[in-house]
Amino acid sequence: MAKYLINPNGPLHGEVEVSGSKNAVLPIMAAALLTEGTCEILDVPVLLDVDVMCRLLRSIGSEIKEFYDHNTIEITTKTIAQEEAPNELVKKMRASILVMGPLLARTGRARIALPGGCAIGTRPIDLHLKGLKALGARIETEEGFVVASAARLYGSNIYLDSPSVGATENIMMAAALAKGMTILENAAEEPEIVDLANFLNKMGARIKGAGTDTIKIEGVKQLKGTRHSVIPDRIETGTFMLAAAITRGDICIKNVVPDHVKPVTAKLKECGVHIEDAGDGMLVDARGKALVATDLKTLPYPGFPTDIQSQFMAFLTTVQGPSLVIENVFENRYMHVNALNRMGAHIKIEGKAAMIEGGRTLRGTEVFATDLRAGAALVLAGLAAKGATEISEIFHIERGYSDFIEKLRKVGANIVRIEEL
Repeated sequence: MAKYLINPNGPLHGEVEVSGSKNAVLPIMAAALLTEGTCEILDVPVLLDVDVMCRLLRSIGSEIKEFYDHNTIEITTKTIAQEEAPNELVKKMRASILVMGPLLARTGRARIALPGGCAIGTRPIDLHLKGLKALGARIETEEGFVVASAARLYGSNIYLDSPSVGATENIMMAAALAKGMTILENAAEEPEIVDLANFLNKMGARIKGAGTDTIKIEGVKQLKGTRHSVIPDRIETGTFMLAAAITRGDICIKNVVPDHVKPVTAKLKECGVHIEDAGDGMLVDARGKALVATDLKTLPYPGFPTDIQSQFMAFLTTVQGPSLVIENVFENRYMHVNALNRMGAHIKIEGKAAMIEGGRTLRGTEVFATDLRAGAALVLAGLAAKGATEISEIFHIERGYSDFIEKLRKVGANIVRIEEL
């Protein structure tokens, strides 16, 4: 098992380039199943989740060429070998459910095990199934599997009970080949939804309204291969913004879309961090600042992202004053709190609320990552802590951050990856 060892270091300083978005590339890879043509995807992050998706697509029948030295992959699926996603792969990653819509649209059948992923709370797939059923699919369950089948999908008016990102993506992909018009209301508005819609439109789909709460999809008979560059990862961007802030350093972050991290920028500015446009990047400067506390609550986009909550909380433990964090998206996303308290933080949880007593001195100790973003929060805490921090279960972190250690070391972090027997 591998671990991260973080020794005390001063403020981080330098330049870092953000990789392509994990949450954008996975649905785009799944969407490549919708065509027999070749889809060339650029700016692909080197991640465990991407590797799992490649293995999943190959098991279905895709031929995949990987050019990781150029962060590019090519996916060609001339024929579907099987309409079932193997359980051993599905249980590793929740995004596996995203092959259901494309398989159903292309072959009329999909059999998927209930997905795995980070244990951050209940994330049922009922909205996915509700949408596919509205398009004409028959939904059955059998021994831990969901089976969707339809001789033909038909456009429909669909209202999501909550703006689920995954359900929006699955419905959008399935509707792209359905007969007639689909109107999807209360849809998720995340940038990753827009990126998927742009990819599908390049393939020949007719999708309008992505990025708003109402998406219109006019079905087409077939889609073609295309070439597409994945958007920058806004969660990685936010994580490096907080790395600069928690160490009281300054980092110029390249390959960013500032609009995608507006909530994070606004909250850091409230705390006293200086952030400015750096031409082809964003400069985050916390040097010599008397940083203060702020409150935040997570919400679907364009609200404050739940995927940044744990990293921001680690930062809030180090600034002066009390803070209140409200988690509105996932009910079990405070799994990092016990570890932060072991490091010297003072955080009290009451339901959805986390009350933080700021101004604490963090101390290095042995901790373990419980999920992807909790692990990132512990890395940030370790960067600001006195003494050595040892983080185990780092496979969670490596599911979602490409070249994380190398990028941190580039800006001055004293962090190494240790392999253990």
